Amino acid sequence: MQQFVNITLNGLSQGAIYAAFALALVLIWRATRIINFAQGAMAMFTTYLALTLIESGQSYWAGFAAALVAGLVLGALVERIVMRPVEGGPELNAVIVTLGLFIALQALAAILFGATFQSFPAPFGLRGFTVGEFTIAFTPFSVFVIGSVLAVMLALTALFRFTDLGLRMRASAFSQEVSRLLGVRVGRMLTLGWAFAAVVGSLAGLLIAGGNLVHPAYMDAVIVYGFVAAVLGGLESPGGAVAGGLIIGLALSYVSGYLGSELVTLAALGILVAVLLVRPRGLFTRVAERRV
Repeated sequence: MQQFVNITLNGLSQGAIYAAFALALVLIWRATRIINFAQGAMAMFTTYLALTLIESGQSYWAGFAAALVAGLVLGALVERIVMRPVEGGPELNAVIVTLGLFIALQALAAILFGATFQSFPAPFGLRGFTVGEFTIAFTPFSVFVIGSVLAVMLALTALFRFTDLGLRMRASAFSQEVSRLLGVRVGRMLTLGWAFAAVVGSLAGLLIAGGNLVHPAYMDAVIVYGFVAAVLGGLESPGGAVAGGLIIGLALSYVSGYLGSELVTLAALGILVAVLLVRPRGLFTRVAERRV
């Protein structure tokens, strides 16, 4: 029973991190109708900036805030400089550009920060809570991770459902010409979408790095599992992204704990294929009728 509880709690903690990355993918999809495959590399880069500040003597929270601000600026610059020339063209062009950006950022990080493993601190304890005679695999940092992801999910839901800014961002993503005729500054909305998504991605990078070792490719596994979580929950649903992340985290934790860690990647692929075959739009996306 203790093993089951620990595996479940570990799955919830890891699933929350996958959910954070899935939320970044959902945000940029809803705002620009683009899947950013460089999201993980951008998050890795801002995490290294936070680590540089922390190692220079600044507090963890100063590095944390700097990484989020750097993510905001980096996302806006990527949209303006890298993505703007291919917007409006074939969708494959944007995919190729984001993949190229992914490779470029990883190489640049290796040059600037080194390719060796470096320890990243955590703001809270990494020792599990004690219940009676047992210590469970759930730490104060795990509570921080889950709370952060839930706060981001609620903020994104409120942004797209209840604010004029969210409505303009969605309109710009669906129909740029009509949005311009209605007075929406489409370019600005696309830039904001990339910037906000980069902030959420930076948060995911910080959460996965806390108490662990970082290197230029440390986000690669999170990219895969976060993408599966986003597809599972539905690219149109922030709540679905969180649910998908938790489901993936639990499923992979059970596979690793009972069947072996070597089967984790295969299990993620199996879940992705099953969802695409049964419900391609995601488990938590509702199909709404539209009149044209």
